[in-house]
Amino acid sequence: MWQNPQKIQSLAQILQPSPPLLPRSQIQNIPTSPSPPILKHNCKLSRRDLAIRSGSSLLLLSGTQIVEPSQLSKARAEDEPPNTNKGDQEEENSITNNCTDKTLTKRAFLDISINGEPVGRIIIGLYGVHVPGGTARFSGLVTGVAGTSYRRKDFVKIMPNYVQHGGVRSFGVDAELAKKTGSSLAVDNLIAELEMVNEKCPGTKNLAGSVGIIVRDPFKPPPKIKVVARQGKLEIDEEEVGMDPNGTEFVITTKDSPELDASTLVVGTVLGGMEVVERICNVKTVQENTSSPYFRVAKLIGDKRAVVAERGFNRPYSKVVVTNCGLLE
Repeated sequence: MWQNPQKIQSLAQILQPSPPLLPRSQIQNIPTSPSPPILKHNCKLSRRDLAIRSGSSLLLLSGTQIVEPSQLSKARAEDEPPNTNKGDQEEENSITNNCTDKTLTKRAFLDISINGEPVGRIIIGLYGVHVPGGTARFSGLVTGVAGTSYRRKDFVKIMPNYVQHGGVRSFGVDAELAKKTGSSLAVDNLIAELEMVNEKCPGTKNLAGSVGIIVRDPFKPPPKIKVVARQGKLEIDEEEVGMDPNGTEFVITTKDSPELDASTLVVGTVLGGMEVVERICNVKTVQENTSSPYFRVAKLIGDKRAVVAERGFNRPYSKVVVTNCGLLE
């Protein structure tokens, strides 16, 4: 292998661009291991270059040893979640507990009859701590403290997921009796309480067996805009279509009803008599006719006759009445 000088010369040219040619006598004195001559030809550096390169390599190694721990600490700091305030955690826990752990402070009852025949009693537990405003309104209406009550008032709507009571009227005899006792049928405080509950408590509030007061009408159409002449001038006026609920109508759900969360404030739950609610659900009702093209056009243009017709949908043919109501000790 070492006897051919042309192969040795080509190998030296590959390793170094211009290697010096060695005599044959010196080539024969090279040891059998090929690695020493390669190192001799490739490592021809001055002492100054070796010092600079060795120093830079040492600095590089030392720099990696210094930087790597800081990079690791930064990476760990990014991976770890930020420390939250203990006060915020306690507040979140208290809000969650208030949403899940609802204390029953009062018990109310409703005696129901269908077409004059008694069918049983519904017992309702009220959340006096969770929704004090709604509980005060409901308990005042079942006892008659508000000047009027649910007694001899009937259920007006039967839906697949809930039954709805008509409440008391905000005009006529009911309104006059309420004024005499100084009670107000306004729903402003109930709306504020509903918004607070929806903000703090996520998820469905109107679960099966819940009792809630209707404080909004989700199906109310927008106000009708018309031009009116006043004092020789044309002014744009808005006419309200339909009436807002007065905070006395309530619903009893038979299934989970998330569609009621935006309009109904849950004030309690059914403790007994759910079979009576099922009896009410089995009463025949007026068939809904919202698919009619005539009804759609009338509803679109804000015709009052469509609003009146819509109120008649899902009304029971039989008279379902609360014959007696009050609080249980």
